[in-house]
Amino acid sequence: MSWQRPDGRLLNQLRPIHFQREFTRFAAGSVLASCGNTKVLCTVTVEEKVPKFLLDSGKGWLTAEYRMLPSATPQRQGREFLKLSGRTQEIQRLIGRSLRAALDLTALDSFTLTVDADVLQADAGTRTTSITGGFVALSDAVEKLVRQGVLPRSPICHQIAAVSVGLLGGEPVLDLNYAEDVEAEVDFNVVMNDRLEMIEIQGTGESGSFSRQQLNGMLDMAEIGIEQLLAAQRQALNIQSAS
Repeated sequence: MSWQRPDGRLLNQLRPIHFQREFTRFAAGSVLASCGNTKVLCTVTVEEKVPKFLLDSGKGWLTAEYRMLPSATPQRQGREFLKLSGRTQEIQRLIGRSLRAALDLTALDSFTLTVDADVLQADAGTRTTSITGGFVALSDAVEKLVRQGVLPRSPICHQIAAVSVGLLGGEPVLDLNYAEDVEAEVDFNVVMNDRLEMIEIQGTGESGSFSRQQLNGMLDMAEIGIEQLLAAQRQALNIQSAS
């Protein structure tokens, strides 16, 4: 029997996705990304420097930071100050790796872009929403740098989006909310580019194992979601295709 989704969605249906651009004043790019009840503020700042390992390399860099506000969940989460949790470190590294895959780092010259993902409200999918919304904020920041003559050309060479998928009742289900996330037998996060090539897959059997056939079904489901997210990004950015 098919899993009955708490919010009535089809198994292959995303939660409503929305990008509110220019959400803050001072960041080079800023987007409030909403995926259902999950809301993440994604901002991009620019610094004219690179990490030591890139000095004199002719390449720029992109890094990411991720935090969850104390009131983002029903029970208050303490702020992380000097010592970040393993989960926070894992997520911000994933965001950085994913969004670097969007860029030709040589076209960034001597600049570092920092993507900050601040979770205002969490209902599962915070890391995937951070990546998908982060790309929109990144696109706005890069467009501004090119328009101002800071960069001679856009370093963006791929569009990037991410989505969660899992097994519930033995069936693949797209874009899990919190109620589904805690019940899922298997939970995956999938990052793809605009060619539907995979950037990263994170997955585990939360309460059991899964077969190769089930894995293929989950990846097929993730691809359906990624295509819709890429289209939503393009619509938000008023572009026809990834640059």
